Parts: sequence; structure tokens; C-alpha cells
Amino acid sequence: MSEVLFYERPVPLNREAHKDLRLKPTLNLAFSAKAHSVPLACVEFPLAAHHIPILFAGPSIDDLNPIGLLGIRQNENLLVDENGHWAHNVYIPAFVRRYPFVLAERPPEDENPDNFAVFLDEAYEGFNTEDGRRLFNEDGSDTETLQQAVAFLSEFQQHIARTRDFMKKIHDLGLLTPRNIEVRMPDQDTVMNGLHVVDEEKLRALDAATLHGLMQDGTLAWIYAHLFSLANLDRLIERMHARFTPEEKAKLEAKFKRMAEQEGQAEQAS
Repeated sequence: MSEVLFYERPVPLNREAHKDLRLKPTLNLAFSAKAHSVPLACVEFPLAAHHIPILFAGPSIDDLNPIGLLGIRQNENLLVDENGHWAHNVYIPAFVRRYPFVLAERPPEDENPDNFAVFLDEAYEGFNTEDGRRLFNEDGSDTETLQQAVAFLSEFQQHIARTRDFMKKIHDLGLLTPRNIEVRMPDQDTVMNGLHVVDEEKLRALDAATLHGLMQDGTLAWIYAHLFSLANLDRLIERMHARFTPEEKAKLEAKFKRMAEQEGQAEQAS
């Protein structure tokens, strides 16, 4: 269940246990308020690149995956406000939009031939038995609401498979390089490590045939969307600064002033 990042009570969807369950959509995305990053599928890159930084992270260089960076500090999504509303006109990753449903691998002891099962979060505030759209019809068949949700999950799973192929390709070409991000803070500065980006010099060094192949299968477009997205790092840091208390903002301004003075003194000395 590694996919259930912000699911409190994930359980398998069951026609008997959930036969009366209804779904009342809500705009409240507070469930994602503590997710400072989420996985991204490569097909999301072109849209996401306009709003959030796209980087690559994982336990090792051999196991990296794309992420959309939503915050700088742990447990803080800078795109969700105190009311649970996502920032206006900012892309919402599919990983977030699929909630409260998720496809998860069945446990090894499950004899069902399908590898994945539909799970739902019973803690979701939109679930009830009186108001909203039913998940199952009276005869036990899937309603259109559930069919659409499952179709979205299946499509997302297919995109994840394409993303694995994309990652293998850029890894095999040796295009990834570590990227540490240092962020000025009122007190101790923060360094975000364990992140990777595509090395533009290595990309330019590829031969024409390889570049043509990357262009033909869409990989090159996704790579450039990733590189374009890195400009959003500064915007994300600005969002964090906007959340600082007046005291924190004063400390940060004083720090920047000291740094400017030190740089000026160094220039004069040289």
C-alpha cells in the first residue's frame, strides 16, 4: 500500500460492505495539506510544468521517479490553504485528483487473478449513506460514478507504466544528475537533497540519432517540460515566505541585508 500517501483508512472496495455508500464531491483538499511532494506521471509534465517544479527522487539513483514539488519544508503543501482549497488555477496532480480511490496491489495470499484492487478511504468526508451519488446500483452493478472513478484509476496506472519506461530510458542514457536546493530561512537554512534533474550538457552531447528517437517517442518533450518547470522553484519559495510570521520575515530580511553587505565588502576587497 505504498501508493496510499494520504489515505487514513484504506480498505478494499466491497459490493456488500459498501452497497449503500454514496459519494458527495467536495472541494476540500485538506487531506493533501501535509504532502510536500507527490508522484507525477510523465504525461502530466506539459501541464504541471507551468505551475510546479518537476524533479526526480527515490531511494537510489537506480530507483528514481518523477515528483511534483509542492512544498519546501516537510509536511507542508504550499498549494493548499488553511481552508483546504488548492491554489487558484494551479495544476492539481492526478495523484491527488484520484482520491478517495486508489488502485493497490493485492496481498500475496489473495488468490484473485487481478494484480490490482480498488481501494477507498473510509475516512473521506464525502462518503455517507444518505447524500450524494451512489457507488452501486440496487442490483449491485457499478454506477456511472464508480465506473468513471475506476476508469481514471486504470488510466493513471497505464501512465505510471509509461513513466517507468521513460525513467529507464533517461537513466540508461546517463542524463540524470544530483541537484541540491539550498533555501534561505529566518534561522537555519534548509538544504533539500536526494533530488535529481536532467543534465542539459549531457542532453546536448547525445548523437543526432538518439535525439531523433527521443523526439519521436515524446521523451524529449517531457524532458524539456521538466527543465522548464524548474523555474517554479523560486515561485514555490515565495509562497513559503508569504506564510512566514512577521517576526520570521523580519529575520529573513535582516539575513539578506547582512549577505548583501558581506558581498559588497568582498567586492571592495578584491
